[in-house]
Amino acid sequence: MPRAKSTLAPKTRKPARESVSLKSLAEHLGLSKTAVSFVINRSPSAKSIPQSTQELIRRAARELNYRPNHLARSLRQQRSYTIGVVVPEISEGYAALVMSGIEDHLLEEGYFYFVVSHRHRNELIEEYPLLLQQRAVEGLIAVDTALSEGVQVPLVAVSGHRDVPGVTNIVLNHARAATLALEHLTKLEHRQMAFIKGQEFSSDTAVRWDSVRAAAAELGIDIKDRLVGQLEGESSSPELGYVVTRKLLASGEPFTALFAFNDISAIGAIQALREAGRRIPEDVSVVGFDDIQSAAFQNPGLTTVKQPLRQMGVLAAETVLQRINAPLKVPYPKEIIVEPDLIVRGSTGPARRGELEM
Repeated sequence: MPRAKSTLAPKTRKPARESVSLKSLAEHLGLSKTAVSFVINRSPSAKSIPQSTQELIRRAARELNYRPNHLARSLRQQRSYTIGVVVPEISEGYAALVMSGIEDHLLEEGYFYFVVSHRHRNELIEEYPLLLQQRAVEGLIAVDTALSEGVQVPLVAVSGHRDVPGVTNIVLNHARAATLALEHLTKLEHRQMAFIKGQEFSSDTAVRWDSVRAAAAELGIDIKDRLVGQLEGESSSPELGYVVTRKLLASGEPFTALFAFNDISAIGAIQALREAGRRIPEDVSVVGFDDIQSAAFQNPGLTTVKQPLRQMGVLAAETVLQRINAPLKVPYPKEIIVEPDLIVRGSTGPARRGELEM
C-alpha cells in the first residue's frame, strides 16, 4: 500500500546569528577594546567604568550576539579564572548562606566556580580537592569541611579549625558567641538549662561545646549530663532537634531554657516542646545559632546567635582571590576571626517564678 504524502510544509530552521568580534563591538559603541573587554570579562578593572556605560556594553553585546571566547582568554593568560567550592550539602541554613556570599563576590570579580557536596563521606572529602585541581581551579574554598592535608592551590576554610599548611581559616569567635547566649539566659534568671550539641562530623561541634562549657563555668551555670543531647544523622532537618529534645524531656530532669547547636535543630526542639505541652517562652526559652533566613519568621521569632554567614562567604572569596593574585612568597593570613551578635526575638523570656526556687 503506497504511503500517503504529507501535506505539511517542511519546517525551516532559522539561520544561526553570526557572532561579532570584540573589535566590531567596540567600534559600534565608539569605545576602546580594552574598556569593552573589561566589562564583558567582568574584570576588576571594570569598576572604574561608569555603571551606565557597563549596562550599555552588555546590552549591545546581547543585541549583536557577541560571545566572548573564554577559552582563548584562559590560554592566552594561562589562567582558568575558576574556583572550586567544597560543601557538605546545599540546603537551607548554614551552607546556603555562606554560598550566597561566595557566589556574589566571585561573580562580581568575573570568576567561574565549581561546587561539589560530599555528604560527609570521607572518601569524597579526600577526593574532591584533587579532582577540582585536575580541572585547573586556581583556588579552593572549603565550607564546614575538615580537610586533613593541604593542597597545591590557595585554600580558604570557612569554619576551619585545623592548622594545615596553605590554609587560611575563617572562624567565628565561639567564646564570645557562647557568652552572649548564656548571659542572655542568666539575665532572664534561667539556671536550669538543656543543651543540644552538633553532630560529631561538624567542624564547629567541638570548639563550640568547649566554649559553652567555659562560658557556663564563668557564669556559675551547672551543666547536667542528663540535659545534654547530641544531634545524630547527616540531614539538616529539624527532625534531628525534635528527636534529641524528646530524649531530654524523657530524662525527667527539669529545665527552663534550651540552647541548640543551630537554628534548624532549635526549630525541631520547639515542636517537641509544644507537643509535650510546654509553651515557648513561658515554660521554656529556646536559643538557636546561625540566624538563618527563616529564624525571624518562626512563631515566636527565634532568639539566636547570629553568625555573619553571608559575610563569611564574601570574606572567603575575597581572601582566596587575594592569595591567587598576590606575588609569590607573600605571607598569607593563617586565621581570620569574625564576631557574632545576639538577635533577641520572642522565643526567650523570663524564667517562671515557681521554677526559680527549684
